[in-house]
Amino acid sequence: MRHSHDVTTTPTLPTTDEAANAVRGGLAYVADSDRRLGRYFARAEPAQRALAYIRGLLSPTERKNSWQLAEVNGDATPYGFQHLLGRADWEPDAVCEELRWYSLDQLREPDAVLVIDETGFLKKGEHSAGVARQYSGTAGKVENCQIGVFLGYASRLGHTLLDRELYLPKEWTNDRERCRKAGIPEDRRFATKPQLAQQMLARALDAGVPAQWVTGDSVYGDNRRLRRWLEGEKQAYVLAVSGQEYVWVGWRQCQVKTILASLPVEGWSRLSAGDGAKGPRWYDWRWLPLADPVEPEWRRWLLVRRSVSEPIELTAYVVFAQQATTLAEVVRVAGSRWTIESCLEAAKSEVGLDHYEVRSWTGWYRHITLAMWALALLTVLRTGAIAVEMLKKSLRPKPPQRSLAVFKARRGLRSP
Repeated sequence: MRHSHDVTTTPTLPTTDEAANAVRGGLAYVADSDRRLGRYFARAEPAQRALAYIRGLLSPTERKNSWQLAEVNGDATPYGFQHLLGRADWEPDAVCEELRWYSLDQLREPDAVLVIDETGFLKKGEHSAGVARQYSGTAGKVENCQIGVFLGYASRLGHTLLDRELYLPKEWTNDRERCRKAGIPEDRRFATKPQLAQQMLARALDAGVPAQWVTGDSVYGDNRRLRRWLEGEKQAYVLAVSGQEYVWVGWRQCQVKTILASLPVEGWSRLSAGDGAKGPRWYDWRWLPLADPVEPEWRRWLLVRRSVSEPIELTAYVVFAQQATTLAEVVRVAGSRWTIESCLEAAKSEVGLDHYEVRSWTGWYRHITLAMWALALLTVLRTGAIAVEMLKKSLRPKPPQRSLAVFKARRGLRSP
């Protein structure tokens, strides 16, 4: 069961001078991101086009595909942005690596949490890379969609998205001609969502991203290979598991739902999993020791969360952490999983993460990466909500000198 928690509080209104200083500071962040991005483009024109694309994603326009971004940017046609997403010479993976360090420069903390989750992008037709009839947690049912797996970073200073991978169903990877037409690399083979998550986690850990924990829902917690890999990396985790999963209790292998059914009524600790829109999110918690790992200073536990209002609602997690870890710390980590849901929701509603109209593999990665960059820029500005609104106004492109509506009329196209 997914929970969405808005932890945004109403800020104290700053004075005119304070707001002006905040905006100047915000513009400095924008200038820093411009400088960082520019080095990944061989020519100035696509670099400026990428920066204009990010500014368009930050603009208040309702839809944020190439047509609308061209309009707010003052372009007569969408061809410049379409070229940026399709044929221009730049590597989205390199830009994503730079995004990681840009985000960490502002949000890094040694006890931060890496959070993994996926989201669906509803699509029509069958030509968009990876599109298929598949379950989408976003829609809550099977839909024709693409699925993206994301890696988030959550610290006390804020949370944002660091990495992304497009999930390809077997019906795609088994059809190499279909993959070729969508621009999917020849060496790209089928990988499960937990395998994609492991690839992103490996990149983060190899790069030295400061994070003490990994968390995610049961899609990832039920995958024993992922759990074993994290343990081999000596990476602490709190991963949700379904009732169907098996765990070792001493020398016996037990199904999680069987353990949950036998828990006593007493002996729970009431702890907050963090603040929500209405204050602390209180649950009852308990943890049980599981079979010890090979590493002598590490332990495994089964953590159980019980709803206060509906005591029959139980959620289980497998925990791998150092022996001295406290229940309160583990609860904090379990409670941080909502941050990536918040990031994905904000990315879709504020910076057009799902507004793209590209079909190719390259187009998907380029749009998603630039949208993640726009989200990161907003994230580092969240300390002053009023300044953010003023900054958005300052980034609003000038009115177009040539009307996109005229271009559409000439082509017989309808304006949105």
